Amino acid sequence: MSVDTDTVKRVAHLARIKVSDEDATRMTGELNAILGFVEQLDEVNIDGVEPLTSVVEQTMKKRADGITDGNKANDVTLNAPASEDNFFMVPKVVE
Repeated sequence: MSVDTDTVKRVAHLARIKVSDEDATRMTGELNAILGFVEQLDEVNIDGVEPLTSVVEQTMKKRADGITDGNKANDVTLNAPASEDNFFMVPKVVE
């Protein structure tokens, strides 16, 4: 696949990037070189190779899944203008 100047300008427009004509010409060569490298990866034989999520074998660290209330009710309502029994007090809106 090869990229031309019009394609570079269209992609730049979609990305909301302002590109001058000389920059578009330079980027055409750079993008073609990148796509050429990616096409080389298609030639690699990957038969029998398992997909990896990481190059280093590792297991996830796990912790106990315990539910707590945090014991922070006093700290949460400490700066409230009005509170009672660890609940926020607000003025009555509807009678």
